[in-house]
Amino acid sequence: MQERYEDSQLYRIRHSAAHIMAQAVLERLPGTKITIGPPIEDGFYYDFELPRPIEDADIKWIESRMKKIIAGNHPFTVREVTPDEARELFKDQPYKLELIDDLVNGRVDENGQQIQAPAATLTVYTQDKFTDLCRGPHVASTKEINPNAINISFRPPSGAYWRGDEKRQQLTRIYGTAFETPEDLQDYLHRLEEARKRDHRVLGEQLELFIIDPLVGKGLPLWLPRGATLRDTLERWLRKRQAEAGYQHVVSPHIGNLNLYKTSGHYPYYADSQYTPIDVDDEQFMLKPMNCPHHIMIYKHQPHSYRELPIRLAEFGTVYRYEKAGQLNGLTRVRGFTVDDAHLFVRPDQVEAEFIKVVELAQFVFGSLGMTEFRARVGIRDPQSPKYVGSDDLWNSSTQAIINACEKMGMRYTVEEGEAAFYGPKLDLVFRDALKRDWQLGTVQIDPNLPERFDLEYIDSDNTRKRPLMIHRALFGSVERFCGILIEHFAGAFPVWLAPVQAVVIPIREDHNEYAERVRKHLEAAGLRVEADLRDKNMRNKIKEQRKMLIPYLLIVGDQDAANETVSVRLRTDEDRGAMPLNAFTAMVQQLIDNHSLELVG
Repeated sequence: MQERYEDSQLYRIRHSAAHIMAQAVLERLPGTKITIGPPIEDGFYYDFELPRPIEDADIKWIESRMKKIIAGNHPFTVREVTPDEARELFKDQPYKLELIDDLVNGRVDENGQQIQAPAATLTVYTQDKFTDLCRGPHVASTKEINPNAINISFRPPSGAYWRGDEKRQQLTRIYGTAFETPEDLQDYLHRLEEARKRDHRVLGEQLELFIIDPLVGKGLPLWLPRGATLRDTLERWLRKRQAEAGYQHVVSPHIGNLNLYKTSGHYPYYADSQYTPIDVDDEQFMLKPMNCPHHIMIYKHQPHSYRELPIRLAEFGTVYRYEKAGQLNGLTRVRGFTVDDAHLFVRPDQVEAEFIKVVELAQFVFGSLGMTEFRARVGIRDPQSPKYVGSDDLWNSSTQAIINACEKMGMRYTVEEGEAAFYGPKLDLVFRDALKRDWQLGTVQIDPNLPERFDLEYIDSDNTRKRPLMIHRALFGSVERFCGILIEHFAGAFPVWLAPVQAVVIPIREDHNEYAERVRKHLEAAGLRVEADLRDKNMRNKIKEQRKMLIPYLLIVGDQDAANETVSVRLRTDEDRGAMPLNAFTAMVQQLIDNHSLELVG
């Protein structure tokens, strides 16, 4: 098991830097109301109600002041306070007063479900002249923070609603990041700049992959022909791998009866992220928020013997979730998306082996795309939260099965409380892309509860009726999000097997068009995705334009090529490979495609 981020020195540094930033903001902008300032994956933020809009000069001043505070070598001291003491300390801070009330009394959502249990104690942390309501952890002293390894100007401030509620006060969120060394900070800022160049929203338009049109609706991408080819290639590839692993593919509708989701528990537990039910013929239907209840009904439509299990049902199923407008982001956060979903119905003695097979499939899939570095995160229930269903015995045995599988596979993993699904524990696979960014991609969940809710059965060897367990599994997760990640991972320069257009033939002059078209037909007959650029344009202009499309191969053809049945091969990297016999080029590319190679030459 590896150290959790929350237990690391880096987490303490960033949490402490958030407090230091809040102190500097209060000094720069008196009258500011402070809210919360948590560490996040790559830094920290703090939300403020400011007396005036913040400007670039303010950010520079605040960062400079933070470095002076750090240089003061101030200890972080903690003390426990009573509710009344806390209210007196923060009497001029209304957001803190609200937090204190919630900590003392607990918190429920609009449906009356408890989402935060009362805190056992209240603590405050003080450094220099600033005190904040906080449970920690922090560094012992500001001397543990390198002032040359912090930055709050790398990302502009943004708007954020108090507690994510659009009906509440809009605040200003100031982001920051901190590292243990200046070198780590500079490496991060370099990768951040590279990420801006790789933005999938920009490349998606440049490479003609997808658009989002306001007349269609926010968060509802339209896939252009090249983008549709990209995702279709991915889906066909995974579908084939799954069929080889014993999965059966099914199809379910885009809507379902509301009672289906009430039975599964998705409707009451995730009502805020689902769309309003639709009244049809005196019944209520919903846009499908999950595929699993549909797969359950497919399993249930006929009796099953223990010999049939495991039964593995898979679907590229489109689901719909309500995402707030401010959270939508290109392909990575949308309102309608397709999940490469699978649900495995297994006997208890099969759980561990099937779980391992799923993880091995995930490793193969992502490794084929150049993502070989990953970590595992075991999500378990929060014992203080009432949102989880099922008995302690089922939860404990399911959680142990996941940990046993991780141990048996020798995986690095952390155990994180409160990260389970409401029906069972899960394993999230967090992969690192070319820019060293972590993405939660594959997820595998053991579910002892939905089989109970739907009264699922199989006939065991002793002719008694037994309850199967379910394994929920998605590798890509959202196909849309995964495509967005891949666009940035490859910077739009996809491996040849995945590229929407694998080659473009460019004639030197118009009288070479006939041979260019012959080359195109030859490659197309060999199974390649190829175009011939026969536009009435200068060859050099065509090359310049086609290079921007990041097509793996530009095939320039002229008199000698027509006479010798060759193509002059130029890679998208601008490397000139010279003339190759057409058949030799075809064979080389076919082999690269068959091997799902990440290279352009064999």
